[in-house]
Amino acid sequence: MKTREKIVSTALRLFNERGYSTVTTRHIASELNISAGNLHYHFKHSEDIVKELFMMLKQEMDYTINTLKANGSKDLEALYQYTTSTFEVVYAFRCIFLNFVDILRQIPDIENLYKELNISRKKEFLSVFSDFQRNKVFVENIPDFILDHMVTQIFIIGDNWMNYNSLTLKLNKEDALKHYIPVFLNLFYPWLTADQQKLYQQKYIR
Repeated sequence: MKTREKIVSTALRLFNERGYSTVTTRHIASELNISAGNLHYHFKHSEDIVKELFMMLKQEMDYTINTLKANGSKDLEALYQYTTSTFEVVYAFRCIFLNFVDILRQIPDIENLYKELNISRKKEFLSVFSDFQRNKVFVENIPDFILDHMVTQIFIIGDNWMNYNSLTLKLNKEDALKHYIPVFLNLFYPWLTADQQKLYQQKYIR
């Protein structure tokens, strides 16, 4: 790995382990056994490292949604795999989600990018929902306001389940994924066709 890549991966690990607000560039440099000057050659400020991490997070999220969009079957398994992949990404970048509001307030570039992502993601989700309806996974007569609010619910749960876990159950990764993935998937249950509801209960309810 190049020095820049080492800095980013080490920063992510330290942010996740110790907390975003407690780790400085000096901590990162010390962990890598490099000088602070060497680190600042690549990243002038800690905010620049966070920007890099956010772009990595965006790329991972882009991959998960593009994989779902490219899946021609658009069935329950595709939805389950998308949710699992997304939650694993969130956990890998949990330092961002656990400090999301503070990061957005401190770094306007990330806040602006997040707003743009919300707009584009909403269009992508609505398109995917239409595919699920055509494939008779979702019922056809879902009101537009429900579809719109379903996207908002996805954002709220997807962005905040890590915070909720840290304040309540405090589950480790494996147990957290087992617990919160069904919580997320249950959003869609009322809008599955009768056959798909039966399949959902048989296969995904533990």
